[in-house]
Amino acid sequence: MLILLLDRSIKPGDVIAIGDTFGWIQSLGARYTAVRTRDGTEFLIPNEDLITNQVENWSHSDVQLRLKIPVGISYNNDPHQAIALCNVAAAKCKRVLETPDPNTLLRGFGDNSIDLEIRFWINDPQNGRGNIISEVLLNVWDAIKDNNIEIPFPQRDLHLRSSDVNLPLKTSVSDKT
Repeated sequence: MLILLLDRSIKPGDVIAIGDTFGWIQSLGARYTAVRTRDGTEFLIPNEDLITNQVENWSHSDVQLRLKIPVGISYNNDPHQAIALCNVAAAKCKRVLETPDPNTLLRGFGDNSIDLEIRFWINDPQNGRGNIISEVLLNVWDAIKDNNIEIPFPQRDLHLRSSDVNLPLKTSVSDKT
């Protein structure tokens, strides 16, 4: 605890992630730190874990946070148009910062889609990530539907082979009456 207090790496009110736990530091105790999640669950994390494990402090020195959202479009669509639409869709959200402005990148050519990634900044991580990601994705959905851009679904080719040997189908019926 003394190490945590002296180095000021975390303090009450900070937004942190450690392992699968994401939340706000409520209090620092001698043995544990209380972290409250967005669903109201309070985790008591041993201070040793905060010293020996990697901790993401989203509000330590700066509350600005960049989020990334993957989006796939069909190979039948123009990625230039989709990128422009994604940028506009993200910018419509009030929590998305204007500077730096949203930026969508072409990340690769996947098995089923052209892979894009929307990147944008927020300055209020304490208000959560899931809700702003959802808002951006809903805006993207509306934009791509309005512009006839397809989100592909996984496609698989199935090859059936026939055998040269025609084996009879074996069946067994048990009659235990």
